[in-house]
Amino acid sequence: MQKLNQLTDEQLVAAYAKGSNEAFDTLLNRHSDRVYSYIQHIVKDSALADDIFQETFVKAITTIKQGRYSESGKFSAWITRIAHNLIIDNFRQEKSENTFSADTDDVDIFNRRDLADGNIEDTLVKEQIHTDVRRIMDSLPDSQREVIDMRFFRDMSFKEIAEATGVSINTALGRMRYAVLNMRRIADKNNIVLTV
Repeated sequence: MQKLNQLTDEQLVAAYAKGSNEAFDTLLNRHSDRVYSYIQHIVKDSALADDIFQETFVKAITTIKQGRYSESGKFSAWITRIAHNLIIDNFRQEKSENTFSADTDDVDIFNRRDLADGNIEDTLVKEQIHTDVRRIMDSLPDSQREVIDMRFFRDMSFKEIAEATGVSINTALGRMRYAVLNMRRIADKNNIVLTV
């Protein structure tokens, strides 16, 4: 069998779809610098660029694993388009969160719940959510619980998680995906609401 580095992107995608995680690692290594540079150039914020970069490859993994990747173009253009769409989604979300209308007299833009100091009810609800999340995490397999803890409670990037756990970035991303899916399933099954 050819070395993975000698395969085309399309051959690597096909190999990954058939279960070769090393094939996706090769794709990731081949395209990560360019995709990250593209994201960083547009958003100009390293933390946001890291998040969008990771989300880009999670989306790519999901799409390929679900058999929805079509070979209509080059992989590099496809992965860049995913990153571009996620950047636009982020800007839209940011804009909608920061938009106020001054046309109505009955709205006081400074009398907003999110600008106020938290009250005791909010504090109690947040503490309950935190307790519920921890309880759900405890029911996850060790590898999934570990990646959730590192990502959300220690604020580690997927690259740092992969290095700390001795696995590929692809494996770390996969563990995160399954952990989130399992947490949602457990929350739904037990009627646990994890939002304020």
